Amino acid sequence: MQWINAVQTCTNAGHGYVVITVLGTRGSAPRNSGTKMVVSPEQSFCTIGGGNLEFQAVKIAKTLLSQNKLQQTVEHFPLGAKTGQCCGGSVVLLFEAFPDVNCNISLFGAGHVGRALVKILEDLPYHVTWFDNRQSEFPEKVKTNIRKVFSDDVKAFISSRPSGEFYIIMTHQHALDFEILEAILKRNDAKYVGLIGSQTKWRQFKSRFQHKGYEAEFYKSVNCPVGLEALSGKRPMEVAVSIAAQIMMIHSNNEANTTNVHTGVDLEGFKVLANSLKI
Repeated sequence: MQWINAVQTCTNAGHGYVVITVLGTRGSAPRNSGTKMVVSPEQSFCTIGGGNLEFQAVKIAKTLLSQNKLQQTVEHFPLGAKTGQCCGGSVVLLFEAFPDVNCNISLFGAGHVGRALVKILEDLPYHVTWFDNRQSEFPEKVKTNIRKVFSDDVKAFISSRPSGEFYIIMTHQHALDFEILEAILKRNDAKYVGLIGSQTKWRQFKSRFQHKGYEAEFYKSVNCPVGLEALSGKRPMEVAVSIAAQIMMIHSNNEANTTNVHTGVDLEGFKVLANSLKI
């Protein structure tokens, strides 16, 4: 696989990756300047020459991936006996780290709207965990960014989710919807909570919360009816489009608020390059 195809594969799946580029060489080196490889959390694509050089480069890339942020750095590698390379030259590598798409979605319900929504989400760079207690409702095949979970223990599933999750609730039972919603709200760490249903259903749910002693602050973050108000179609795919659009808007706004930071190789990185190649 070519490096550009590897980047596209990682991007489509929403996975973080690091592009490693041979920025410059001096003396004998295993690959020429401009050679690239891509490292994802699960695998590596292409090669910058193998051996200990590539081993050390992949190790650095994995460290950058663990930090899950957009960043660049330059590193210098002498290729001598101490590093297990006999080329005798040196290589400068540029590491460009692109973070994982920070959008994890827990979808409850594999009914008509749930299946329509998954058809949209599986083509977006989001990670979706799809829960239902009816295994027969799941389609046989889904794309790699969709993980199906069949279980009767919904509370255990919710407790296992990471913070900052997007939750979408649309099961076949109002009682189950309420149980799921209460468990999610008790965590108090969701980035988004959407509940399918009418205004009447939501009034009933709020009344139940009040009877259980919860203040309005407890459930004020819930989006019900779920989706964009301007997209009010009733067909399963129309509802799914409305929900997906709302998630995309919220996620995009969150990303815009967190990515307005300085990026790029700092001055020290260029000093490494200049000193190693005697520029």
